[in-house]
Amino acid sequence: MNRRQVLWAGGAMGAASLLAACSSGDGRSTDGKPGGDTGPRSGGTLRIGALGRAGAVTRDPHGTQANESDYLVIALVFDTLTVPGAETNTVPRLAASWEHSTDLKTWRFGLAGGAAFHDGTPVTADDVVWSLRRLRATPSGAARLPGVKGPESITADGADTVVVVSDYANADFPLMTRLTTFVMKKDTPDGALDKAPGTGPFKLDWYRGGSARLVRNDTWYGGTVHLDAIEVTMFETPQAMANALLAGQIDVASNAGAVAARTAATRKDIRVLRRPNDMAMPIVMRTAAGSPFADPRVREAMRLAVDRDAMVKQVLSGYGTVANDIMGTGDPAYAEDVPQRGRDLDEARRLLAEANFDLSKTYSLVTTEDIAGLAESATLFAHQAREAGIKVEVVKQESGTFWNKTWKTGDFYTTYWGTNDSVVFFASKTMVSEAGQNETGWNDPAFDAAYRRASATADEKERAAALKELQRIEYERSGYLLWGMADGIDLAVAKVKGLPTLPGYGRVQLENAWLA
Repeated sequence: MNRRQVLWAGGAMGAASLLAACSSGDGRSTDGKPGGDTGPRSGGTLRIGALGRAGAVTRDPHGTQANESDYLVIALVFDTLTVPGAETNTVPRLAASWEHSTDLKTWRFGLAGGAAFHDGTPVTADDVVWSLRRLRATPSGAARLPGVKGPESITADGADTVVVVSDYANADFPLMTRLTTFVMKKDTPDGALDKAPGTGPFKLDWYRGGSARLVRNDTWYGGTVHLDAIEVTMFETPQAMANALLAGQIDVASNAGAVAARTAATRKDIRVLRRPNDMAMPIVMRTAAGSPFADPRVREAMRLAVDRDAMVKQVLSGYGTVANDIMGTGDPAYAEDVPQRGRDLDEARRLLAEANFDLSKTYSLVTTEDIAGLAESATLFAHQAREAGIKVEVVKQESGTFWNKTWKTGDFYTTYWGTNDSVVFFASKTMVSEAGQNETGWNDPAFDAAYRRASATADEKERAAALKELQRIEYERSGYLLWGMADGIDLAVAKVKGLPTLPGYGRVQLENAWLA
């Protein structure tokens, strides 16, 4: 979020949302009372595998989290103000309530009663204000708190109320406080992040190079935590993680991918948990001047060159669905009436010729192996693009290099979002001109205006019209080629119960998990 936070930010990694289901019961889980089990049981250690790379390890809750393993640990130790919900898109967490001014610019968040840090210190509004200001000061903080221009816009009103002021009306502001607004104690030094107490359902016991052991927080304000501990093991490839599960070394393989799912499907002792329409893996085309893809006709040609059905079948092994170049396919406001874009090589060639696109050059498509299928999607697209006369060379980068040097600045690359969030979420994070995570360098005044209109009203009809216009513009000329949506796939041994089924970051909402 930083990008990874939102991926895994909303993920990202997706790296994507997070934390456990709220004590209100709004979160969803599987196998709450299966078979002969009478209900959740206390005790035991859950061993879970998550993807990550040694070169991208971080301990900063507000930093770039390229590793899903790091995000999982941080999300269980530190709470955010709000979290994704099952029945509604946003539900309370550390913020028990919120209200807004008539003009939708000022938001007041009331903190949950009894919330305390792991060292017993009560959480105060000053802690939250300090954390949000620290978050806001990070390179991509503007994307995570859109419209909040400076520290003076985040203040405390007493010990348990936080006031945040946006410079424009934003009916969706509580949604923006999910996933990345991790709260730390006021004045925590950067050099002490590895020992900083959180407020979440688990406390850090130890951490070693991406792997960690977390123990239950018996005084968590959010409700009963069943497990004694969670052990997180970092794996650099989905295959290594799946092999560890099959060998009995871990109990859950998080986001294991389609190949591992096919293998596990033959095992009666392994459950395949599938979250449909879960992860976006778009191809990014930089729209800014100077890029080979600055002309919208070129971007349209690229979108017409891809064979979406083949991508889903071959890259995702059928564990996914065809997408239509609009981010946020899980949104109830998703524009179903936008015509599905298909493959049209003749029109692609015509547009390229009209735009004087240089077909003599070879264009580098940069990718990583951060998640299953990402590099494969780049390779297959390169083959498909050649049928339209476009020469594409796939360049694989190490994760740390990619996120530090290519992401947000490259002309042509793959990315992924481990969360299928709302249309407004992606618009605010990645597409409005001022977005801190503007991956395509897009600056479209009409799109910005549609976003502001959607954000500025709570009227359902006005909002629906603005969102429809926003999606039409994105479909026609954004820098995203979103060919499909991957299913999220977790693998688990039979004794693991209560695993979350919320999409995206929801897979790390583990406080309701238990062992039979």
